[in-house]
Amino acid sequence: MRVLDEKAKIAPLFLFHCGIISVPQSYILFGSWRSGLDLDCVFGFKVQMGSPERLFGRQRSLHEILGGGLVADVILWRQKDVTMGILLVALAAWVVFEKSGYTLLSLVSSVLLLLFVILFLWAKAAAILNRPAPPLPEFQLSEEMVNEAAAVIRTRVNALLLVSQDISLGKDSTLFFKVAAYLLLIYFIGGLTDFLTLGYTSLVIVLTIPASYDRCEDYADKYVIMGYRKLLKLYAKLDEEYVNRFQHLILEKKKLS
Repeated sequence: MRVLDEKAKIAPLFLFHCGIISVPQSYILFGSWRSGLDLDCVFGFKVQMGSPERLFGRQRSLHEILGGGLVADVILWRQKDVTMGILLVALAAWVVFEKSGYTLLSLVSSVLLLLFVILFLWAKAAAILNRPAPPLPEFQLSEEMVNEAAAVIRTRVNALLLVSQDISLGKDSTLFFKVAAYLLLIYFIGGLTDFLTLGYTSLVIVLTIPASYDRCEDYADKYVIMGYRKLLKLYAKLDEEYVNRFQHLILEKKKLS
């Protein structure tokens, strides 16, 4: 009997860890685990599966999760000059487009016009004064480069069209609801701000929040996990009080019928 009791206590934890059953199902199917298992242990096992102090049970550092290369260094401010330069350029672009009234097309046209005028006058002055012409590289795309780019674009477009066809024909309902949710989210955000401001805000968030979390990782994980445990305990308490009563009523009705 003691061995069976121990198995009954371990079974909910094992099924919960494997994702076979949820928390309320685990203690509905195995009612004896409340008295035999520590609730905090169960929830802690779920939250900190890999490491006792890391959120989502992760074992790798944030730098490794972001790829561990130049992009991760820039996001986490390990190359401060590059990160600061990106922020300043993005801020300058936002100010130019948002405050000066320039559009992308008008700005590009103005820059190209100024560049061509400078190069034209430089070349004419060099010819008159017997000076060397402005050093310009040869702008030419190789056939191999064009073919590689076309192959990559064709592969991505075909994959997108295949997914769109599956969604339109109702072959993947889960993907349909995901795409619909993302499109609704984009529609809602697009109604609140313009694309330029959204892009600049997203860049600032990407370059600030991960770096802040990396510096305060231990404290952030500690308090987030603590709050998550309290929410799970509250959920289990409410579920025990209300869901179990409902199930008892169903069982009693079945017995009476």
